[in-house]
Amino acid sequence: MSFKVPENRKYLESHEWVNVTDGTAKIGISDFAQDELGDVVFVELPSEGDELTQGDEFGVVESIKAVSDLYSPVSGTVTAVNGDLENTPELVNEDPFGDGWMLEVEVDDQSELDDLLSAEEYRNQIE
Repeated sequence: MSFKVPENRKYLESHEWVNVTDGTAKIGISDFAQDELGDVVFVELPSEGDELTQGDEFGVVESIKAVSDLYSPVSGTVTAVNGDLENTPELVNEDPFGDGWMLEVEVDDQSELDDLLSAEEYRNQIE
């Protein structure tokens, strides 16, 4: 099976993605990760204003098969949380790179992106 791995994002080995535009990072989990988890039934996310540190846990995704910790690809302040996931967590399965996004973060240090996997490196990891 071939998974979507958009080129315009960076990835953590733990399957989170980040897409930075004008200093704001949008964060979610990859197509591969949602497939491995199965049907997502609950997503626990931080609150707006919370500080994240690159590599630290920021939340939890619960599926019918497993509970998985979420790790932040960047350090910064949470500026938005996808409230739709509270009532429709299956968006993570249906559209992991779109409507299933989880957080927006104001990035503290853009050079942290250099530590992340490119789309090609991530593709090599999951194949």
